[in-house]
Amino acid sequence: MTHMHSLYELNPVSLRKVLPENPGVYLFKENSGRVIYVGKAKNLKKRVLSYFRNPKDIDQKTSLMMKKACGLDFIITSTEQEAFILESNFIKEFMPRYNIILRDDKQYPCLRLDMKESYARLRIVRKIKKDGAIYFGPFSSAYSVRNTLRLIDRVFQLRKCKGTGLPKRTRPCLNYQMGRCLGPCTRVVADGDYKKIVEQVRLFLEGRNTELINRMDKDMSTASDQLDFEKAARIRDQITSIRNTIEKQHVVSQNLEDQDVIGLALEDDFCILVVLFVRKGYIIGSKHYSFSGVSESGPQVIQSFIKQYYSREVFIPKEILISVWIDDLIPITEWISGLSGRKVVIRKPLKGDKLRLIMMAQSNAASILSSSLGTQKEDITQFMKSVLHLKVVPRFIEGLDISNLQGDLAVGTVVSFVDGMAHRSGNRKYRIKTVEGIDDYGMMMELVKRRVSRGRLPDLFLVDGGKGHLFAVEKALESLEAEKRPEIISIAKPDEARQETCDKLYLPGRKNPLILRPDHPVLLTLMQIRDAAHSRAVAYHRMLRSKSLTESRLNAIPGIGKKRKQLLLRFFKDTNAISNSEIADLMAVPGISISLAEKIHSFFKPEK
Repeated sequence: MTHMHSLYELNPVSLRKVLPENPGVYLFKENSGRVIYVGKAKNLKKRVLSYFRNPKDIDQKTSLMMKKACGLDFIITSTEQEAFILESNFIKEFMPRYNIILRDDKQYPCLRLDMKESYARLRIVRKIKKDGAIYFGPFSSAYSVRNTLRLIDRVFQLRKCKGTGLPKRTRPCLNYQMGRCLGPCTRVVADGDYKKIVEQVRLFLEGRNTELINRMDKDMSTASDQLDFEKAARIRDQITSIRNTIEKQHVVSQNLEDQDVIGLALEDDFCILVVLFVRKGYIIGSKHYSFSGVSESGPQVIQSFIKQYYSREVFIPKEILISVWIDDLIPITEWISGLSGRKVVIRKPLKGDKLRLIMMAQSNAASILSSSLGTQKEDITQFMKSVLHLKVVPRFIEGLDISNLQGDLAVGTVVSFVDGMAHRSGNRKYRIKTVEGIDDYGMMMELVKRRVSRGRLPDLFLVDGGKGHLFAVEKALESLEAEKRPEIISIAKPDEARQETCDKLYLPGRKNPLILRPDHPVLLTLMQIRDAAHSRAVAYHRMLRSKSLTESRLNAIPGIGKKRKQLLLRFFKDTNAISNSEIADLMAVPGISISLAEKIHSFFKPEK
């Protein structure tokens, strides 16, 4: 249960009367009403009033933030846990200037193994669900997870075919012929033998290699005693591959623990956080995060990072090691344990192997920080304000683009950037609904009007196009109050017919375009945003075209209605897969009889 309150002036005497001693979230706002800082408190009165101490008793960064702040909102929550969630949601929504904002919302790849399946397969996924399956990871990159999957494919040969059930085949697939699959689809391998191999894969991924090799040694001896020398030789080769893999790994925890190790390096208003991923006692990867304009102390930085990072759908290990103490250790630990569904421990180690891991993470963070500060340029958004003669610093920029083919299947996309970096969770895509025919300006107007209706607007709209597109966006924003309108510029590619060599920037109220040198950092940043919007628009348009073509081809087959069409596409993904399938493969789809499978096969047969 939350209670919203009106904006209050920053007067400690009056705030003392209205602020409660309940848990909740507080929001500092600047003159324009924009939120510049979001905080969580166990006791709102005590926490907020702490900002009004003698300036000598608070750090310079907090002092600077308080000079910008002109008002305060606060929300009372029932529990401190609820305050954690609300704070995280507000930071995502408002992206306050003085908060740590985790913009890398990419999900790390994991390997998923469902032991309940009769013939389980290993899959790469990016979301961990509470579905009873076992997840291994996260892996720090797609490259590392694919390498692991390739090794398992070579050594253990689990099935590769998609879907929860086995496809009905009259002969094994190509992977079986290549020695990469055991061929369960044609029952070449018994269910019991396959489950034994699945258990071996589990032991391997859990790091229980000694136990795995001992089991495989016994299987090899048994096969040899039974004079099945081919099987014994195959197990021997598997053991050799596993041992070679183990030799390349470095054990950092003898207890085979799952840990995240978070190290911090902070200098002035710039900081680096490094996370080491330790799984089953081995370091499997690392990731670093950089933050500029930081107004928080080291403990506050780590606390903010933990709350944002683990609120996403990520793997939460049993232990999180941190390099500095944090104030809200107990409530944060309880909150993360609630997310995980089991007890999670957060600790700052003082000795032993765990301290060495923290020192490793800190050393990596310090090295990256030193390198970053050595090459760090002037804040690109401040530079952009000066170069483009903008009224405000464009911390929050959205790129706009339209894609269509002769007016057909028109789409519009929005890409979001904060402080010059991609902010993927702010990206949007739209089907153009009200404009028919070839009318790019009308489509751009519809895109902007629909975007305006979707919450907080950016500081700057960057439009892919020329002066006409700029005018279209200006017209779409006319209904907004002047102070609420984002600033606008458009970027157009050079006209080769006029022997132009550089992109042009069009600004409202300026007749001729602004031309910056090709390597100008502002131009390069704007081109990056424009290209991201363009790529997203083209990809969305192609996807819709492909779907449209797919549906039209399937519509031509007698007996294929909407429901069966959806089932086929869910099972095979696209028409190419359907056209290359055998009758037995088609019959594996629920609702597809032998006669209908034959019709589909006959329809696509001329294309083979």
